[in-house]
Amino acid sequence: MNEFNPKRSKGLFELVGELPGHARDLVVAEIAAYKAELIRKGKSIGFGAAMFAAAAFLLFWVVAVLISSAIMAFALVLPGWAAALVVAAILLLIILLLVVIGVARVKAGTNTEGEPIKEAIQHDVEAVKGEGVYE
Repeated sequence: MNEFNPKRSKGLFELVGELPGHARDLVVAEIAAYKAELIRKGKSIGFGAAMFAAAAFLLFWVVAVLISSAIMAFALVLPGWAAALVVAAILLLIILLLVVIGVARVKAGTNTEGEPIKEAIQHDVEAVKGEGVYE
């Protein structure tokens, strides 16, 4: 226990000698506080991710219920097998549309023609080799 005692005063050299120990203790305490904060944030992020996973699981079943509801609605005007085929065809068209959009986006993202970074790197490589046009 470190109590303030006005009769006991430390000299300058003693205080300077204690400084490295106090600095080390401060750094250790700051690291411990940072680790505790990261653990707290990690738990919060983990819980949030679990809630998103639970929501995605339930969404899967909601979509299944909506699809069966669509089949039942079409079954009011068509035979059951025809209603199921109509809903399946609609779902296949949606899937096809999503695949086409996805392929187009992947191609756009992987297109390397006309990229200024690639051209700049190629220019630098040529300059290092001693080839190409210099400015």
